[in-house]
Amino acid sequence: MSGRTEGGTLYVRFLLTPMYEAALPQLMALLGEFTPQVEALPPDAALVDLRGARRYFGRSPVDLAALIRVRALALYGVECAIGAGPGPMLARMAARDAAPGVTRAVPEGPDGVRDFLADRPVAELPGIGRATARTLCEYGLDSLGKVGAAPLSTLQRLVGVRAGRELREKARGIDRGTVVPNAAARSVAVERPFPRDELDPFRHRRALLSGAEELGARMRGEDQVCRTLTLTVRYADRSTTTRTRTLPEPTAHSTALTTTAYRMYEALGLQRARVRALSLRAEGLAPAEHAAHQLTFDPADEKARRIEEVADRARAKFGPGAIVPGTLAA
Repeated sequence: MSGRTEGGTLYVRFLLTPMYEAALPQLMALLGEFTPQVEALPPDAALVDLRGARRYFGRSPVDLAALIRVRALALYGVECAIGAGPGPMLARMAARDAAPGVTRAVPEGPDGVRDFLADRPVAELPGIGRATARTLCEYGLDSLGKVGAAPLSTLQRLVGVRAGRELREKARGIDRGTVVPNAAARSVAVERPFPRDELDPFRHRRALLSGAEELGARMRGEDQVCRTLTLTVRYADRSTTTRTRTLPEPTAHSTALTTTAYRMYEALGLQRARVRALSLRAEGLAPAEHAAHQLTFDPADEKARRIEEVADRARAKFGPGAIVPGTLAA
């Protein structure tokens, strides 16, 4: 644990594995025992506003975070990493440094917030894309301390009037975000960890293919389809990148899921990235019977769907490993 925080927001990331993925709704309910102000952040995180809970329980956010972590581990076997800060933005940033079983808190007071942000790269600021970060770095504004000290007119000239004002506020620790209570979306997820930090894009794609095949088979087995697909990449330094894409139509078709997963992965442009694990989460689940399927005249797609049906019947009879794509059998 590092420092104390005078705010009341936690960013809780549950370190879920496929074995414990089904416990996510219960974990969200656990957070709801402390406060109704819980915002689910698929695939595996939540923001928790504890301002009212502090007064009710008479404990600091860091103390409440420790209690949440202990209960999640004891009741569901799930470890979590937690960041604590005055608001959602700073809590998210603190969580980047939080190892499993650790609460990382933004130090108390304006000076503590300023010191916490000063040396951090601009790319760590939530909402800053790669293009904006690259532009700022080209002008020597490579840390949040430098961005916060830069004239407002300079930032507005570089990134725009409104964006420049927001960027300056965030770099100075002004956190105007709020926790918006919602319900955890119904979802199903798979994770593919690597035995060691993996650099090979071929192995990354192979893991995505395996995950998409499993997701599709599980949803078809339960007569469900999903509306969106989320890809989470975990790196060697415990940081993550998450991308979500809405599918053209609700589906449980493994080929469609694989194609979408590949496109999200390729869009990240990972060059020599040391990847520790890849996970896919199908969200917005609904009964397959309520989903409309767009008719197609593509014989290859129809053939793939027929093969999929046959493979599902074989797996149901002989086990999940009875039929796998050729790439995975190699």
